[in-house]
Amino acid sequence: MTTVEALEVTEPGLYPDMPEDVYHRDPVPGGSLSSSGARKLLETCPARFDYERRNPPPSRDEFDLGKAFHTSVLGVGAETVVVDAKNWLTKDAKEQRAAAYAAGKVPLLAHQAAEVNAMTDAVRSHPLAGTLFSKGDVEQSLFWTDERTGIWRRARLDLLRTDAIVDLKSCESADEEHVTKAIARYGYHAQADYYREAARALGLGELPFLFVFVEKRPPHLIHVVQLGVDELAAGRHLNNKAIDLFAECQRTGEWPGYASDITTISLPPYALRALEF
Repeated sequence: MTTVEALEVTEPGLYPDMPEDVYHRDPVPGGSLSSSGARKLLETCPARFDYERRNPPPSRDEFDLGKAFHTSVLGVGAETVVVDAKNWLTKDAKEQRAAAYAAGKVPLLAHQAAEVNAMTDAVRSHPLAGTLFSKGDVEQSLFWTDERTGIWRRARLDLLRTDAIVDLKSCESADEEHVTKAIARYGYHAQADYYREAARALGLGELPFLFVFVEKRPPHLIHVVQLGVDELAAGRHLNNKAIDLFAECQRTGEWPGYASDITTISLPPYALRALEF
């Protein structure tokens, strides 16, 4: 393991004490590719990816509850500030929220903070999730070079155990159908493969990857899931596409946007069917 004090990473390794903001600023000279970056690279285009890594967009308040929940369960993360208001519409509430953001903290309304506490209690009392989070190392930053292309890659794991990698997700519904759709929509299968590869590259073994989905609504039901071999293979396929694209852009120094010439497009099939020719 490597303890980091400087703001640069030049050697592959596990950096257990790296602050979250340092990780997200990408401390690798020349840049590295994260799991979320790989997904963004495929969802948009290299030009958008490159711009946003150099000019990170401000955090959206819709993610605040999830951030606070992670901090509450893991015990690491930005401090939460509770604002005693029903909503963010009053001048005082807006000012307190702005002050929290300026200080690098996460603002929550009182009812949201109560929700986070209830979700945390649900995790701790759950027979499986509670056991998973009872031991292990939280918020671990891993850096390594890709064996195939040579690019730098990085990952930040919610929980690293000797027997598994565990990722915490808040959600509206944790039933199997909604979880399956969320995994497909947000590319969580690519995330799972990416993090497993991080552990493999740093000699931590072939660790299974577990998602702990926790519902935001009472009674805050929990579903612990893992992906099958085919799903992980599909995630690896997506990751390899992103890695190849990142490596090519780094090699050429060019981060292209959309097509440079005129594109002929077609309406989606459902739109054509609605026309009833």
